[in-house]
Amino acid sequence: MLEVDKMLEKCGDFNRQQLIMLLLSSLINLLSAMHFVSSSIMNTVPKHWCADGLGSGPPPPNIDECKPFYSNSSNSGTCNKYHYESYMGYQGFVSEMNWICDKEWKLKRAYNIQIAGCVLGSLVMGYLADRLGRVPILVFANVITVLGNFLTIFGVNFELFCMFRFLNGFVVNSNFSIIRILIVEYMRPSLRTVCLNICYGFFIYLGLVISPWIAILTGSWRRFILLEALPIIVVPFFYYFVPESVQWLISRQKYDKAIESLRRVAKINGRQIDDSVYEEFIEDCKLSQQNTKTNPNLLHLFRTPRLRRTFLILLFEFLVFPLYNNTVSYHVNRLGISPFVMASLSVTPLLPASLAAIILQDRIGRKASAFTIQLLMCISVLVTGVVLSPATNRSLRVLFTFYVIGAFFCYLAFNLNTLYTLELIPTCVRGQAFGALSTVGLANLLHNPYMNMRTIFLPLPEIILGVLTLLGAGLFLLLPETLNRTLPGSLEDGEQLGIDEHWYTFRCMEKRKEPEELDSSLAPRNEIAAVH
Repeated sequence: MLEVDKMLEKCGDFNRQQLIMLLLSSLINLLSAMHFVSSSIMNTVPKHWCADGLGSGPPPPNIDECKPFYSNSSNSGTCNKYHYESYMGYQGFVSEMNWICDKEWKLKRAYNIQIAGCVLGSLVMGYLADRLGRVPILVFANVITVLGNFLTIFGVNFELFCMFRFLNGFVVNSNFSIIRILIVEYMRPSLRTVCLNICYGFFIYLGLVISPWIAILTGSWRRFILLEALPIIVVPFFYYFVPESVQWLISRQKYDKAIESLRRVAKINGRQIDDSVYEEFIEDCKLSQQNTKTNPNLLHLFRTPRLRRTFLILLFEFLVFPLYNNTVSYHVNRLGISPFVMASLSVTPLLPASLAAIILQDRIGRKASAFTIQLLMCISVLVTGVVLSPATNRSLRVLFTFYVIGAFFCYLAFNLNTLYTLELIPTCVRGQAFGALSTVGLANLLHNPYMNMRTIFLPLPEIILGVLTLLGAGLFLLLPETLNRTLPGSLEDGEQLGIDEHWYTFRCMEKRKEPEELDSSLAPRNEIAAVH
């Protein structure tokens, strides 16, 4: 396996260049979070009721009402005008377009079209990231995201609105996935967990928390969309200040460009490296990649037994994850809290989950962390089903407490699985594979009959999910450990990763053995020294 990390260490693996990249990555994560949540903020449905036959300021009813309060032969039960109770003066897209009641299908269809764009875009953009490079596709995805949101201002009819929502959905998931790939490929193994969780956890958390209140301050969905589109000027700087991933360039056998990136990193970091070092490194790369397949794709991954098993296990985990998320959100949706307040409260567990991921993954390893959290998710969902499902009315405090616990495990599992996945998949197909895995979770949002099982037996979804999470925990034991290991570059590297490990091999157990092994290895030397 090529030691690209050692070459990056010579050029400076955590210096000015990496700090610039982390700063820009954090900013892009912040903006991407705002772009991502803008759809739900824009499409917030306020409390509404029919205004036909009522005065100018009627008191709002307890529930939404689509039909006139006073029916006669002239209106025939059809409403012509609605009153809206806006939250803190915010004027949303739904109230402007009157997409409620008999027109509510437009909002749902536009949402499904946006999710369909996410599903298709995750596959296409992941493929392009592996073919054309991480940096240009990252910049392209962010520019198109902002453009799609900005054009929505002018898409006042249904057809244009759906087209711009599809454009936004096509690239919005790539903003998060490609930036994670780039961070993992540029950071030394000991810093991947910290850098990824800080850039992702803290700044995405910040973007998701402040976005609803920025919308409130602007007072209108149009001004909010316009305001979040302004930082587009920052995105192209990533292209000029961050060189292309050396890991990716080597995997594509673009050796000249790999040297250019290494020289650029070394120059910014103030390192002086002889040309002979670069030449020796490239010769090692050429020698190691003599029998490596050129330009592999996702289908080639399925021809390798161990990588195929790894990918199918990850596919199962990414399939179960959105089911767990939907189950966690089911009970809290009955709270009746303002969508703006709920948008901020719902992401509160993200920050502690990111900090917990840093502690767990670097202390006990990737596999042990994923296995442990999966077991805790199983226990959490089963307890939630037992406590909450039989009850029709639970206090706000109890419902929200169970939601916070479930959401914490949800975010923690996602953070752990994301880094683990990126380290397991070879660089040559990392974008395609991660895009395909993300597609599984997104496709579940289009059609999810899982929650309809409550009509058969109320806690049935929790029971099924408990079995699935327990199965997922067992499957994690079949994966290799990746803590502090060089990223696999080729399919051959991925096939050999952890080939000498067993299902019961954990990095935390290996660390405990190291002092004993060290003592036994030094004992003979100490005895010889004593004799002399």
